[in-house]
Amino acid sequence: MIQAAKVSTLERDATLADFPVPLPVDELVPGTGEWEVELGFGKGKYLLSRCQADPERRFLGIEVASEYHGHFVDRARRWKLANWVALRGDALFLLSAAIPAGFASVLHVYFPDPWPKSRHHKRRLFDPQTVDLVLGLLRPGGRLCFATDFLAYGELVMEILEGYPGLEMERRENVWDEGPRTHYEKKYVLEGRPILRAEGVLNRQGERAPLHPAGATALLAATFHDEKDGEGEPHAA
Repeated sequence: MIQAAKVSTLERDATLADFPVPLPVDELVPGTGEWEVELGFGKGKYLLSRCQADPERRFLGIEVASEYHGHFVDRARRWKLANWVALRGDALFLLSAAIPAGFASVLHVYFPDPWPKSRHHKRRLFDPQTVDLVLGLLRPGGRLCFATDFLAYGELVMEILEGYPGLEMERRENVWDEGPRTHYEKKYVLEGRPILRAEGVLNRQGERAPLHPAGATALLAATFHDEKDGEGEPHAA
């Protein structure tokens, strides 16, 4: 489901069938402000605060839970915010099928589901075979902000991100300058639970995002015809 600040979608839920893909985000929220994206915005604490604090910017959030999605939409409408798009659905599906690449200046991912069982790793936002979809949202020079309380997963995420071409990551030792950004983070800080926070900048050339080297195992085989090699025999990689 898609809901936006535009009058055309204010009074109803829209589905992907109502729009061309990739989604024309600049038509949903017209303007010239840069885009920020939050994946898994929960009750929308941080997304709402950013929409309020920077009305010239535009914000896109994705949340799979209908209750949380509705919680954000209700408040955004009540507060008469006009610089947002809220999508309800699976983030990896939307990233692969509907969201334009390379349009965001900032990407926020806070406390994503770690999917600890090995058979569920393919559902993770940050896995060698999914990280390209996530970071593909960022334009050259775009920033990533990440936090998790699941430290074992956090270390795996950092290993993945530090191996991503052109992405420069730094760990943050303390809470964000403005304080906890989500309800989970506020709760965990009060409990004294350790949290891994990190920020990064994607320094790359060109509009096409690179691919993570460790994700190459997703390609099981590639067979092609090489005219330059002898009799033009097919090759398998």
